[in-house]
Amino acid sequence: MFAAERRQLILEMVRANGAVSLRELARVVQTSEVTVRRDVRALEAEGLLDRRHGGAVLPGGFTRESGFPQKSHLATAEKTAIADLAAGLVEEGEAIVVGAGTTTQELARRLARVPGLTVVTNSLLVAQALAHANRVEVVMTGGTLRGSNYALVGSGAEQSLQGLRVSRAFLSGSGLTAERGLSTSNMLSASVDRALVQAAAEVVVLADHTKLGSDTMFQTVPTDLITRLVTDEPAAHDDRAAAELQALADQGVQIAVAGAGGGTAAPASSTEPGSGRSGRREMPLPGQRRTHGQVRGSAVLAEPGPDRARVADLRRR
Repeated sequence: MFAAERRQLILEMVRANGAVSLRELARVVQTSEVTVRRDVRALEAEGLLDRRHGGAVLPGGFTRESGFPQKSHLATAEKTAIADLAAGLVEEGEAIVVGAGTTTQELARRLARVPGLTVVTNSLLVAQALAHANRVEVVMTGGTLRGSNYALVGSGAEQSLQGLRVSRAFLSGSGLTAERGLSTSNMLSASVDRALVQAAAEVVVLADHTKLGSDTMFQTVPTDLITRLVTDEPAAHDDRAAAELQALADQGVQIAVAGAGGGTAAPASSTEPGSGRSGRREMPLPGQRRTHGQVRGSAVLAEPGPDRARVADLRRR
């Protein structure tokens, strides 16, 4: 395929979906991510799209938000792996809140197997995924339906969360940076997510690699309130994503990487789950290999918590 043909196809995919990861673009045009990155840079120079860490979006990404049909087709394999790992954090009989989003919907499908669980949510998609779970109680907020993401928002949703206290909140968003934390493009969604955060003892953010380093209009969760980040492994040459993960870890966020090296990761921290922050932690970084439970390199692996997923290698660039 000639460069002009590749770039036209890339532009059509971004226009159709609102945002597309470099991995998906490379798969569709059948070339390397390095080549796709050059094409995206060229299209950005023409003002036809905007680059984001690990992907491309339509111009004006700070204010534009893709609808559910577009989001549901983005980074599907990554979202599945993230949901698998995040579900391992939830224990029998726990009470949690789950926000709106395609990644949290994937999480809800796995939570249907956790007995005695109580899930508070403002998402119709999350509630639907749990509707037929035998031993899971679903509590929905009030509010006004926002059709683009099937979520309940507004003062009704926020008021219904007052006085609520649960162990964990699971949230996703449009962007995540170490400087600003989790953010989204819609003011009403951000306001409800902040109310969900206030109801939880811990905050777990679910964000695939395309959201790392992206910043959108409305802050949802500042970095100092994020307990854990569950994400997928950035591409080997994505130095900025790796740097963003390191910056988040340096600020006390426990990083869990799904699908790294064919496995999954548990929070890279010396603290046990539920014990809060531990400050800066040593963590395995890019390029290091594990041999019989040890990591080759200078970073130190924390001991895995009981029945948690295994710690995976992050790679420093």
